[in-house]
This record gives sequence, C-alpha cells and structure tokens, in this order.
Amino acid sequence: MFEGPDGSGKSTQLRRLVELVTASGVGVCEVREPGGTKIGEAIRQVLLQRDHDCMTLRCEMLLYMASRAQLVEQKIRPALARGELVVADRFVTSTVAYQGAAQGLPYDEITAAARIAVGVNTPDLVLVFDVDEETAAQRAGIVAPKGKGKRGDGGTSSLFADRMEDRTREFRRRVRQSYLDQAQGEPERFRVIDAAKGPDEVWRALVETMEKWAGGDAGAGGPAAR
Repeated sequence: MFEGPDGSGKSTQLRRLVELVTASGVGVCEVREPGGTKIGEAIRQVLLQRDHDCMTLRCEMLLYMASRAQLVEQKIRPALARGELVVADRFVTSTVAYQGAAQGLPYDEITAAARIAVGVNTPDLVLVFDVDEETAAQRAGIVAPKGKGKRGDGGTSSLFADRMEDRTREFRRRVRQSYLDQAQGEPERFRVIDAAKGPDEVWRALVETMEKWAGGDAGAGGPAAR
C-alpha cells in the first residue's frame, strides 16, 4: 500500500512499480482510494465537492469506509483469490491520519468502522512517502511556491487540493506526524521512504526498500505490497 500526504509523489511511484511488475509477468490489481469501483468513484465525487463544506467529520470518515468496503468486496478479495498482487493508493492509514490525527476523530471509532469495512483485509506492507508539509503542499498546488501567486486553473487538482484546500499548515503537519507515528508503532508492516528528493532518487529508494522487505521480513518471493 502506498501512503503519504497529498504531494508526496506516491502515486507517481505507484505507477512506476505497477509498470515494472506488470512487465515482469506478475498479475497486478491497482486500486485507489476513495474510488476504484463505480460506487466508490461516485463517493469520491461527493467528497470532492466544494459546496459540501457542511459535511460532518463522521460522515466524511464513513464515506471513506463505504468506498473502502465496496473496493474490498468487488476488487481486492477477488484479486487476491486469483493470486494477484494488489497495490493500493491509500487505505485505512490515511483515514487515521486525516480524519483522526488531523481533525480529532477518535482512533477507536476509526478502527471500529474499519473492522466493519475491511475485516481482516489489511496490507502486508505499507509504504509511507514522507515529505515536509510545505513541499508537499506546493507540489499538490494547495499553496503556491514562494514568490508566486496562488494556484490557478493550471494548478494540480486532487482530492485534498479541492474541497480541502483551505486546511492549514498545522493540519498538514499533523497528517505527516500521524503517518510517522503509525510507522513507528508497526515497524513490521511499515516502511518510510524519504520523498523529498527527486523522482528517480525516490524510485531507487522504493526499489531498495521493497527488495529488503521481500528478502527479509516477508521472506524471499513474498508479495511486494498488498
């Protein structure tokens, strides 16, 4: 699973990995959150709407979980049954960071909802792409680079750069810290990658990290990320 704040570059690296694994002949199921299914994509559009600022925090969290539940049932479980490698762009870790640590929803409520939504389907490996909040926000178009105006029509559009654009630097700091805290709390499943460097350097770090994981904790020949 690929995790990290918006603007960390995780999605770019995910696509590179999928291309590499696919070229090697391994079956891959690539999914994103929220979305990945017809119902999930409809939920994504609800979350993207700027005029939904009246949405409550629990409603927001439950919409993510609803999309996730559909994704697990419709895509992830069937792919695993076929012996495919499942590579996900975000999962429960993001909800803990964004709706939990950054906005104050109790961790126990999130994990209780997650148990209903995904059951025992948890990732074997969680890759956290870590980058400071200012750099991530600039990459995502949430804030303008120093010396430039605010993001215009040519800026990057993303889930967190749309309805969630106005969230503060402190919000983004809490998101980043949550990812790091989760990684520290579960070192057997999490790996942190320095994403502040250039794309090629991050890619090399990703490949090295996964090779070490597959040859160590997961055992040779184990799944790369699921």
